[in-house]
Amino acid sequence: MVSSVAGETDKKMMEILRILSEHEEILGAKAIARELKKKGYDLGERAVRYHMRILDEKGFTKRIGYSGRKITKKGLKEIEKGLVYDQVDFIFSKFEEMIHQTSFNPITGKGKVVINTSMTPQEALPIIKKAFKEGLCVSPYARLEKIDENYKIMTVCGTTIDGLLLKEGIPIIPTFAGLVEIEDHTPRRFTELIAYKKTSMMPLEAFTAGEMTSVLDVIEYGEGRIPANFRLIPETGREKALRLLDKLQRMKIGGVIKVGEAGENLLGIPVDDGMVGIAIIGGITPICAAQEAGYDINIKMAESLLEFNKLDLITHPRRLLKEPKTPSREKVGILLTKAWNLIQQVDFDPDTITGKVIANISILKREDLDRALEIIQEVCEEKPEYSTSPYFRIIELEDGKVGIASVCSLTVDGVLINQGIMSTPTYSGLLEIKDDMRRFVELTAYNGSSVEPHEIYISKGMTSVYDSLTGSGRIMASLREIPYIAREEALEVIEKLRGSGLTILKVGRTNEILYNAKVGRYKVGIVTPGGLNPLAAVKENGIEVKVKAVESLMEISNFFIIK
Repeated sequence: MVSSVAGETDKKMMEILRILSEHEEILGAKAIARELKKKGYDLGERAVRYHMRILDEKGFTKRIGYSGRKITKKGLKEIEKGLVYDQVDFIFSKFEEMIHQTSFNPITGKGKVVINTSMTPQEALPIIKKAFKEGLCVSPYARLEKIDENYKIMTVCGTTIDGLLLKEGIPIIPTFAGLVEIEDHTPRRFTELIAYKKTSMMPLEAFTAGEMTSVLDVIEYGEGRIPANFRLIPETGREKALRLLDKLQRMKIGGVIKVGEAGENLLGIPVDDGMVGIAIIGGITPICAAQEAGYDINIKMAESLLEFNKLDLITHPRRLLKEPKTPSREKVGILLTKAWNLIQQVDFDPDTITGKVIANISILKREDLDRALEIIQEVCEEKPEYSTSPYFRIIELEDGKVGIASVCSLTVDGVLINQGIMSTPTYSGLLEIKDDMRRFVELTAYNGSSVEPHEIYISKGMTSVYDSLTGSGRIMASLREIPYIAREEALEVIEKLRGSGLTILKVGRTNEILYNAKVGRYKVGIVTPGGLNPLAAVKENGIEVKVKAVESLMEISNFFIIK
């Protein structure tokens, strides 16, 4: 069990690393202590030096003479992995920090705006400029810097608008990032969402894989999906917000899809009475267009602040999109709601290995099936603990396609609940494997996303399941919570599940941090591997696979054990 003292020490050291990463100059203990105080950590210089010595020993920082420290490449990588349970809070706090520091004046055109930073090849620039031309951006102002053979492009982030609303005295609540469906050049509804407060990833970055957006189709045909953000303001601030947005539009900062009425369902997202929803195009939308065209681009959201006068006008945009006139009656479904309805129907009996399980379905070309099954077999034989179960099913489809069904780990929740043990799916995540060490490096809450995050990890190439068979890698896993009082009873059920072929990686103790994932008070965590891990290994081997998690219920008798 990780003690609270050790956990707090780790958080302070992580914050020191973040401070060093945000400053190019060498920082001494005094400067670091001052920055820590701004972030709510009241550490004296002596305490900072103590933590810095530990960071030096770990290789995360390097002492530079008597001046202070600089962060190392190893330290930068550690920030990316971090204390993932702390990272969930940090992502939202980073946006709050950027919002607070925004200083752009819409009258004078001076001050700092929040920017996204991307590295792109020169060949992709015409596509990016085309998206700017069609108004699929927050602002047509950007900055280009040539670095070797590529360009660093800095685009205005929608968080800038949040900051300016706050400067006007309007409370602003960044709520969701996701994808908006466009039909006949008209935004129709959000189809996917991730809540800012429920993930360790930058929410909009989660949807930047080329296969998830279709910005080029929107430009060409007026149909497709674009990244967008959703925030809330009080009803009493609506008129003031509209006046500010009008001023910003004259300064070519906008990208507003729609400002709703009080309590109005906006693009499929319910809004409470007394509140107003605002949807804004994602500032990275032009970059997503280039990704769709096949260019390899590194995107960083809300990366930093920059003086607006250092940006250049890329083009004079036109408005491609029409304003949606009527509220969408279709609501965006949250993953946990779908999961509960499937979990309730699970009747799998681990004693007889009969009944219904929750299945994931992955689609691939029939010609790739034999090779895919070889890879799945290799995963299940070499590392059986990396898959929810060894049970799979082949589904015949049309157009030369086949489906491979795998058992979803949410089946475990259904079995536990059928035994009178309340099991709540909490996080879907990415588990780093290195020798005997395991730790979550990404977490997204089931109740804060419309899409199973494992689909995102596979789509964005974030897994390395195949590498983990012979060394270090990253596999998908999930965490659920049960009441601490039910732990002993749950262990008995879990032994039966293991006997039936289902895998449970670890059962924690009360309040224990499991593999770097925090468990609720008076709760016990249970970690299971993702049912899509063998399919992720298939994709890692260059085979085109389209995965769909938490898809349907299937009788286990229709599955076979892969050997």
